[in-house]
Amino acid sequence: MKLESTICPEAPPVTRTRLADYLQLAKPRLTMMALFTVAAGALLASAGASPNWTIIVHVLFGSALVAVGASALNQYYERDTDGLMQRTEDRPLPAGRLPAGEVLALGAALGVGGVFYLGFALPHLLAATLAAATFLSYVFLYTPLKRTTSLNTLVGAVPGALPPLIGWAAVRGSLDPEIAAVFVILFLWQVPHFLSIAWIYREDYRRAGLCMLPAIDRDGAMSSQQMIGYCLALIPASLAPVVLGRAGVFYLLGAAALGIGFLTFTIAFRRQRSLKRARGVLRASLIYLPMLLALLLLDAAAH
Repeated sequence: MKLESTICPEAPPVTRTRLADYLQLAKPRLTMMALFTVAAGALLASAGASPNWTIIVHVLFGSALVAVGASALNQYYERDTDGLMQRTEDRPLPAGRLPAGEVLALGAALGVGGVFYLGFALPHLLAATLAAATFLSYVFLYTPLKRTTSLNTLVGAVPGALPPLIGWAAVRGSLDPEIAAVFVILFLWQVPHFLSIAWIYREDYRRAGLCMLPAIDRDGAMSSQQMIGYCLALIPASLAPVVLGRAGVFYLLGAAALGIGFLTFTIAFRRQRSLKRARGVLRASLIYLPMLLALLLLDAAAH
């Protein structure tokens, strides 16, 4: 028996620590934010009618599979650079707690399985197509570009802005100007959001050789300019639903206030490029997006 167990070792038990490692692969906070925007897109598409909760549950489940698969593959491809950064060195792969082959197989199975699930479970194929585009662009464009160009943030903002379109397409089977406006909002929002994170961890990124703008932009002048520029663009972009006749005064006032508040934090960072001010931008971004989408949903429900 001892010889047999040496030649054919049993699979490692699924312990609490191992479950925590699988959960870490999923990047739960990032996944939950993506699913929130999927749900927002589906609910906006249902405005004026009773939501089809069966469709919403299906699109959330399938999108969760795709998001977790993309996160796992991202960590598979970045396991070497993750090992060079203090913020990621304890992830399951660089720490050696999970084998790379297992994570590769799991990520691919979840991502592909999620796309197929959406294709079969939903009445419209467009949602699955958008989910596939999100998965492929995140894993095979954004992830490798982090090693070669600071433009990776703009490339990564595309899959980051697609989830609400997935939710909308699941309900309506089409893409319309209203949800296109939400896509633009999410795209613009991500730049100051991710630049603030990259500034906080710029030494880690520099050590790992990743081309995040704050790792290259030593004094932070260009990073702060881009934060302000994208926040300035975000204010009129966030008012597009009003122009399209899809939102009223309640949303208009709230969106304007949120946009000005977010901009104020980026200006403060421009004046004093410190860790404290960068964290202020990050917190402002995490308040801005959920509140803006909540305002849009509340306004849509009121009409």
